[in-house]
Amino acid sequence: MTELAAHEFWQEIHSPGTFRSDGDVSTSYIAELDDGRQLRLPVRVLADGQHALASLIINQASFQVLDVLAGSLAEKLEPFEVEVVAGLPTLGLTLAAAVAQKLGHTRYVPLGTSRKFWYRDDLSVALSSITTPTQQKRLYIDPRMLPLLEDRRVALIDDVISSGTSIVSGLQLLAGCGIEPVAIGVAMLQSRRWCETLDAVGPQWREKTVGVFSTPMLEMTETGTWRRPAV
Repeated sequence: MTELAAHEFWQEIHSPGTFRSDGDVSTSYIAELDDGRQLRLPVRVLADGQHALASLIINQASFQVLDVLAGSLAEKLEPFEVEVVAGLPTLGLTLAAAVAQKLGHTRYVPLGTSRKFWYRDDLSVALSSITTPTQQKRLYIDPRMLPLLEDRRVALIDDVISSGTSIVSGLQLLAGCGIEPVAIGVAMLQSRRWCETLDAVGPQWREKTVGVFSTPMLEMTETGTWRRPAV
């Protein structure tokens, strides 16, 4: 399997069986969709140097990849009878807009981290993210958007759920507005660390969380490659 340059990842959905999806990996991880189609993801080494994760940066993906992932996620959300999509910043906004279109909606509600002068501090919560752990941010909802969410069946969308902290911030913000989503949707379920985080918020959330594909926490081998953990 040829190595990819950084800008070449996330650009193509491959046919089933194009690449081997078993065995150790080095710089690329092969993710598989439900129908067997494959997507090559870069391997990101974590701070301890002994573990790594497959990465997805959806706003750098090709339109084809975004279209496929959004369509697959929309199909998984259809049983929840979603009436409006709320997107988490920053990368979740790209996916949320595309999923809303796939569901036949004419718009979606973007949450944000940039405080406009008409925003209200009581309609905000602290936000942390695995990709920006040192940044202190707040998550806001535009008060003008609240009527679009109230008394509606809402899906909260992000690109990836990893530690689960960003999703929890979104749930807390919506809860403060009297809104409980009927579903959480993501393109990638990254490892299983998010399960415990969401369980602490409410036992219902794990069953309400759907993803297009899953990737595991990878462990370093004796030869410096990366191995999927034993099941």
